[in-house]
Amino acid sequence: MRLASFAFEDTVRVGVVVGDEVVDLYLAEPEAPTDMSAFLALEEEGRVMAEMAVERGGNRRPLSDVVLMAPVPRPQKFLAVGLNYGDHIAETGAQTPRMPTIFTKQVSCVQRPGGGIEIPLASRNVDYEGELGIVIGKSCRHVSAADAADVIAGFTIVNDVSVRDFQRHTPQFTMGKSFDTHGPVGPVIVTGDELGDPHTLDIQTRVNGELRQDSNTKHLIFNCYDIIEYVTQAMTLEPGDIIATGTPSGVAAAMTPPRWLVAGDTVSISIGGIGTLENSCVAEELASHEEHH
Repeated sequence: MRLASFAFEDTVRVGVVVGDEVVDLYLAEPEAPTDMSAFLALEEEGRVMAEMAVERGGNRRPLSDVVLMAPVPRPQKFLAVGLNYGDHIAETGAQTPRMPTIFTKQVSCVQRPGGGIEIPLASRNVDYEGELGIVIGKSCRHVSAADAADVIAGFTIVNDVSVRDFQRHTPQFTMGKSFDTHGPVGPVIVTGDELGDPHTLDIQTRVNGELRQDSNTKHLIFNCYDIIEYVTQAMTLEPGDIIATGTPSGVAAAMTPPRWLVAGDTVSISIGGIGTLENSCVAEELASHEEHH
């Protein structure tokens, strides 16, 4: 199943993407939550509800008539893993970590597919990172790697946009990873039963059509299940939480000279079985922020 959050007539709803249409679960099942995290929290009940809505036909809208939002527009947690592909570690000159390097992207950075990635006023050192994202499907703590698949709702694509000079200001990554708009996620959540093994997926990042990153999730140092086992030793994961699993080599910072993103660039990240997450870069304008105050 391919789950999506979409905007239609000033409301955000949960749907199931089938071909070039989306089944509007709100129309099909009026008691269905319109918030993805709440829908995922229904677990089996929600899955059955969605399957029945698809089987009945009807209640469909062309994708061209809606705006796809980030599948989880405001997760409770947006975690990410640094240095999780050997080739990326080599290009950064870092040491291979003994444990997963977990950091937080603030949830205010989440951006929808097609939404602008701001080149901020504060920096020009803006980089892309194409990553497989895990979406958690149930509240869980102390999950073994062997059981981790059971707590995953599905998988999506994340662009872990990084402001490299801010990332290097301190040993903590939070500032460099959390600029507004620097967490594009989408276009859909693909459930595990449809996607299959998440550790055999081709992942490619293109900037203006030029291939920059080209790898496969089989090269993850700590796989999806290892990551969940490690994280849940410390914290409870909740439905809708997102974990970006790390990026392969080919980032702008590793090029000589670095090829930072600039306004007008388009970043497209494709993962086999999930689709393509595409966002264009725009210049941050102070006026757009002042309007919100």
